Amino acid sequence: MGESHASTARAATRERQGWFTPTLVAFCLACTALTVLGGLVQVTFGSYEMTIVQAWKTVFDPHVVFNLHAWNAFLFGAELPEMSTASVVVWNLRLPRVFVGIIAGAVLAISGAIFQAVTRNELASPFVLGVSSGAGFAVLLTLVIFSGLAPFLPFLAAAGGAIAFLIVYAIAWKGGTSPVRLVLAGVIVNMVFQSLQNALFFFADDLGVVQTAIAWTTGSLTGTGWEEVRIAILPAVFAIAVALAGARQLNVLLLGERTAQSLGMRVERVRFLLSGVAILAASAAIAVAGIVGFFGLVVPHIVRNVVGSDYRRLMVGCLFAGPALMVVADVGARLFFPVVMNSPKQMPVGVVTGLVGGPYFLYLMRKQQSMGEL
Repeated sequence: MGESHASTARAATRERQGWFTPTLVAFCLACTALTVLGGLVQVTFGSYEMTIVQAWKTVFDPHVVFNLHAWNAFLFGAELPEMSTASVVVWNLRLPRVFVGIIAGAVLAISGAIFQAVTRNELASPFVLGVSSGAGFAVLLTLVIFSGLAPFLPFLAAAGGAIAFLIVYAIAWKGGTSPVRLVLAGVIVNMVFQSLQNALFFFADDLGVVQTAIAWTTGSLTGTGWEEVRIAILPAVFAIAVALAGARQLNVLLLGERTAQSLGMRVERVRFLLSGVAILAASAAIAVAGIVGFFGLVVPHIVRNVVGSDYRRLMVGCLFAGPALMVVADVGARLFFPVVMNSPKQMPVGVVTGLVGGPYFLYLMRKQQSMGEL
């Protein structure tokens, strides 16, 4: 009897600790280092010239880092306290772009991972399932026609993404849903909303609005500040917390509907609720960074290849890999024209993720014999 209890306790311990592996720890530490390094490079360059040492000293300046009045200004929009010019440039103009990249990268990666589990399909992502185009249409409609509603942009983005996914769900529903029907319906809805986005450009009279909308539809962190951080931070934290808590349910969903039902799971309810979390996560990113192509599709694949397919590891890995890849991609987007072509222009980060993500995804398709189901 004692041996039986001991073996049961050991099994329970393995169940609790099995997902926490040295590989996951090393991967998260490497991603953190990459994020920090990319952020430090990002704050070094700009129209206000400063050396690398000056920029990095400003980032870690204790007079700002431990200044509650400064953080009150950053996070709640209060009046900025007296600071040096270098501190204002780095902390008020450059670092927010890094923080927006971290938030957008994390939630897009987690959103893509959730959709891939919900549909049990490697090809699923917020873009493929119509969520990105639905949220994008809502934001574009606000920018071009209902500009007075701009303060409610994240809520409108979430509403647009939710409506698009509800349409996808309704099309795919036939006494229940299936992964294949969800993806096919998502492709259709995505095409419709993209056409509606293109149609909106004919209603824009202001060239500046058109340029902003174009930059937004390609995914860009240019010009983002603390306001975007304040917009995205709360829905991002909520979505990440629920996604991490729901990792076990995602693992069960991967076993198939019949197995999940035999284990007592209400499959459609869980699928619908977790899809809502993924929509909220994707909408938070889209509202502040635009439509960053391929990100939610490719990042979960990269993490899965390194840490495995257990969603407890995968979610944590995405939480670290998403920010690292987004910040590094944004550094490339920021520095390409100034370094290569000696031009002050900046490339949208969505172009970089598309150029990298597209070939990588083709590589995955060629490498794997069966591409589609998880």
